[in-house]
This record gives sequence, C-alpha cells and structure tokens, in this order.
Amino acid sequence: MRPDATTRTDNRGPIDHLVIVGNGMAAHRLVATLCGKPRAPRRITVIGEETSNAYNRILLSPWLAGEMQRDALRLPEHAATTPTGTRIETRLGERVTAIDREARRVTTDRGASLDYDRLVLATGSRSAMPPVPGMTLDGVHGFRDLGDAEALARAARHGGRAVVIGGGLLGLEAAEGLRKRGMRVRVIQRSSRLMNRQLDATAAGLLRGELEARGLEVITEGYLNELEDNGQGRVRAVILADGTRLAADHVVIATGIAPNVEPGRAAGLDCDRAIRVDEWLTTSDAAIHALGECCQFGSSTFGLVEPIWQQVEVLAAHLAGEAGPGYRDLPTATKLKISGVSLYAFGPIEATPEHDVLTYHDPEQGEYRRLLLHDGRIDGAVLYGDTAMGPWLFDHSRNGMRFGTARRALLLGQVDTETLLDDQASAPQATDTFDQEAA
Repeated sequence: MRPDATTRTDNRGPIDHLVIVGNGMAAHRLVATLCGKPRAPRRITVIGEETSNAYNRILLSPWLAGEMQRDALRLPEHAATTPTGTRIETRLGERVTAIDREARRVTTDRGASLDYDRLVLATGSRSAMPPVPGMTLDGVHGFRDLGDAEALARAARHGGRAVVIGGGLLGLEAAEGLRKRGMRVRVIQRSSRLMNRQLDATAAGLLRGELEARGLEVITEGYLNELEDNGQGRVRAVILADGTRLAADHVVIATGIAPNVEPGRAAGLDCDRAIRVDEWLTTSDAAIHALGECCQFGSSTFGLVEPIWQQVEVLAAHLAGEAGPGYRDLPTATKLKISGVSLYAFGPIEATPEHDVLTYHDPEQGEYRRLLLHDGRIDGAVLYGDTAMGPWLFDHSRNGMRFGTARRALLLGQVDTETLLDDQASAPQATDTFDQEAA
C-alpha cells in the first residue's frame, strides 16, 4: 500500500550514517538542507567521482564564454562538523564500484568499504551520444561537466572550426561560448527550428537571426550520419545524411542527456530510463533513495533545477524524520538566457484549434510574446526578449485564473491586466462576456 503523501513521518531516531553517491548540485543542496534539520544524520559521507569540489553546473556556459572566472563556479564547502553535531566527509575523485544491499555497504575504486544506514544515489547524467560511427574519435566532446567545459576551452585556444550537434539550450550555449573564444562554429539541428521544445517558430526565428548576426552558422533539418576519421583517430569532418561534409577540428555533441543509472541497475534496483522512485524519492530498496537527474518519478525524468530542488526538500525532510508532503510532478516553466537573450516558456508550444492565441511582436526591440488561452485561462506562453511578465503569467496559469475581459490587456503588461482584473472583480458579470468577445 502506498503511503499517504501528506502525512508520512518517521518517529525513529536520527540516521547514524548517510552515504551520498555524487557530488553535484543536487547532492550539495541536500547536505546543506539536512544540516539545518534538528534530526539530521549523525554522519554524512559524500563520494564524488570528479576531483573538483562541488560547483554550479549552470554557470559552465558563461564561464566557457569567458564571462566569469573559474572560482565563481565553486559552491560553498560544507563544514566538517555542523552546529547540530553532524560530521561531514567528502571523498573526491573516488567512484563507487559496488553496492551490497544486503550488507548495506558500498565499495569504491580505491578499495574503500563504507557501511551505510541510508544511501542516496545522486549520480546525475551525462551527454547522450548518438549511435553513429566516429563517436569515440579524439576531438569529440560532450558538454555536461567541468571537465567537458575545460576541454572545450583548451580546444578553443587554437581557434579552428567547431561543429555543434544539437540546437537546444546546451548546444547553443556551447556554440556561443566557442564563438566568443575565437572559433568558427556551425550548429546542426535536426528539427526545423532551434530549441523546438521551448520555442514556437517565431521566437526560434528571432533567436536564429540574433545568433547568425553574431557569426554562428545554423543548419536546421540536418541529420548526423557519421564523424569522419582523419586516419589517425581524430575527427576531421561531420557527414550529414544528405551527404553534406562539414570540416571540423572539434565536434560537440549536445543532443540530450542520459541518466547515470548504472550504479542502481547493477545493484538490482528497479530501473527504467532512470532509477525509479516513489513520492519520498525511495527506490525499490527502502534504504536507498535516488535524487535529481538519475531518478525517474512515474514517467518523468529531470533536467531542470526547480523540480530537483523540490525533490531535495522532500528527501531532506524524510531523512530527518519530519512530516510533510511527498514529491509531486508539477508543471514547470523554463527560464533561460543565451548570451544576453532572455527566454521564458511554459505549457504547450503548438496551438490547437481550441486555443485562443494572443501575439505581440516588436521586431525593432527584439520582443515577442505569444499566449495560448483555453476557456479564458492561460495554457501556455512563449516570451522572447522582455520576460519580466513570465513568472506572473505562470503563477496565474497554475492557479487556473480565468481572465474574462481582462484578456485584452494580457499583452500590454501586468499592471494593465491587474487593473482590468480589479474592475472585473467588482463587476462579476463582466466575465460572462468572454465567450462573446473571443468569438
């Protein structure tokens, strides 16, 4: 029987030893959150495969573009002992090679053996590599962690030609970073438009125009066929399905992410695309939890910060024996900035016949807003340029606000819309005219 997501609690004493596999942003935030709990685990051991201290992965793109110093990426280090008495140990450059669920013990590649009372897998994800010839050649890079970013920065010192496979957020950020460092960069996107999961055709066209004006070359509806070997194990060209050959000194693969599910799968945990968890982030083993990009809740996997931070709050409370709600997979908005271009989107991208479409476009100012309404409620939005209104729109979308006659002010701004909403509230009959106006 599934636990009640609103009342579950744990009345036992504090956990003696919590082991966390992974030292990324999710693991770092989990430790910081636990340290503020009265019933935090007595000991926390974090095992990170990377040799660097925890860092802000979101800032890798501006660092690659030369917009900040390396030290700005670092996350604050945890104290060895917290005010509540929790002892924290971080083991860097160490990889967990085995999980013995029966003995509740992990083994690492250094031969260390650590017993745990609870185990959290926060192993993150890696760049997904397409199954085409040439993926293992020198000069082929992912763009997911600090090592990837440092390798790209070193490559850019020599200039030359780079081809980025993937026109989503990571691909465009990698491309713009390499361009700023002096490389000639082409972006190959399978879809007919850039960022097709977040932007409609108009917003994607505006973004493409801006990036091409800066010097990027964008090829849409381009399908990767193979990476050409120079005869010495190094990439020298990208070959597309239509036969187009693009010379390349370096190739960046940014076609998506693959959850690092292997530790969970090897331990016999229930896995699909990622490690399956319930609303308490608990796996099929009650003593093991999974968090962030390596976990799967229902049919959902995760790559955005907001839902992962929600998971952290739920898991931290659960590990500290606190009552509270379980995790729910709620709608999220995407807030992005690509080299100064602000974007904000939520809900469906494509309009259906049932949608009322509101559009504002100012090409000279580089601003675009498109709202999808259904039955007077906001169902989705795409904002390009000026995105200040985005969070307000998203909040009202989640709350199911019916705008009635105030819909006519939505594209003018928040203040004008709220004025009409106030007038509408004082005259409820005004909402009855919505269907007539929309018609």
